[in-house]
Amino acid sequence: MKKLIIAAIVTLFSFATLATPSMALAAPTNSASKDAVCEGLNQVGGSSCDPNAPGQTGVDDIIKTGISILSIIVGVAAVIMIIVGGLRYVISGGDAGSISSAKNTIMYAIVGLVVAALAQIIVQFVLNKVP
Repeated sequence: MKKLIIAAIVTLFSFATLATPSMALAAPTNSASKDAVCEGLNQVGGSSCDPNAPGQTGVDDIIKTGISILSIIVGVAAVIMIIVGGLRYVISGGDAGSISSAKNTIMYAIVGLVVAALAQIIVQFVLNKVP
């Protein structure tokens, strides 16, 4: 059982490193490419773009990114725990204690998914309401 938990943790960290956003594409530095990017965004109906605006990110962008990364990690962990709970349920062999433990694992993982989703919704709501 310990090997299964260790494998789940290793898988979680593997997915977490793959799921984090890549910072390979940096903002363009010269004004010609900034103008081209802003023109393209304005054509497809993106947010209003000012090529002369500084490339600084606000606190709300940092919070959104942090919450998104944490939500991904919690979601992956919850799915792994649902799988672990299902495996524990299957290999319980009819033992009432093992079945109860497996059901609790699945239930708590689902509660974790719901809490993570609600946290994401609440943070988005608050950040949209704060000027």
